[in-house]
This record gives sequence, structure tokens and C-alpha cells, in this order.
Amino acid sequence: MLEEIKRLFAELHGGSKHSSHFDGDDYRVAAAALLVHVATLDHDLTGPGREKLRDLLMAQFSLTDALTDELIEAAMAADREAVDFYHFTSLLMRTLDEQGRLRIVEMLWRMAFADGAISEFEDNVMWRVADLLAVSPRDRIALRQQVIGAEPNKGGT
Repeated sequence: MLEEIKRLFAELHGGSKHSSHFDGDDYRVAAAALLVHVATLDHDLTGPGREKLRDLLMAQFSLTDALTDELIEAAMAADREAVDFYHFTSLLMRTLDEQGRLRIVEMLWRMAFADGAISEFEDNVMWRVADLLAVSPRDRIALRQQVIGAEPNKGGT
């Protein structure tokens, strides 16, 4: 209902309508919101971090530049409004099979490692999100090692 009120005010004041490409129940927004959250734990979403996010989303969801930017904006708004990870992870659990959820965790690790290191905060978020996505600790750690081994500037905590 809140979204409908926001849309009404935006239309009345000549603002743009809410994007029709990505709504709140789109699993891509849920995945991107988790990526945004991880990306902004250590720093703002600018420069290399934003480029890494764009690359991950474009590759995973086969999006154009414009749709990728739109998805990032929708994800940033969703992340700002979120009180926890459950809304995102429950949608991903309903939408994706095990391989899809593993791919999301891999993307999250890639985002966390975009700056060449994984902080305690990022590691903790990864543990919680992977758990909510029913990704085993063994798979979570294996994906982390795979990402660290595949990325330039190897390192991490």
C-alpha cells in the first residue's frame, strides 16, 4: 500500500512512475539488494565497487546497461528499506534451486572480495545469508576459497 501511495504522489507531482522492469517480488532485486548490502559494508558504492556490481549483475542476468542501472537503483532502495535479510532470502529460496542459490553466494563472495580483502563484517553477513539460503558451511567456505583463488590480488582474512 505504501508503494501505491508513493506512486500516486509521484504521478501527481509529475515525477516518473516507479520502474515496471523490476518490482519488489523480483528475485533479481533481492539478489542485487544483498550484493548492494555487502558492497556497502566497508565503503560507498562508487568506483570499482559499483563497476564490480554492474559486471556481476550484467553477466548473471543478461541485462543491458540501462536495465543494470535500473536494477541497481531498485536494489539500493530495497536495501535501504530492509530491516533484515529474510525478505530477500525467502524470495530467493522460493525462486531458485540449489544451484541458483549457490551462484548467488558466489556472487556475494565476489562482491565482498572486490576490494581484495574480506572483512569480519562481510564474512559475518556471508555466514548469515548463506545460512538463510540453505547453503551449507562447507559449500560457503568452498565458494569463498574459489573466489579468492580466482581473483587477482589474492588475499583476505
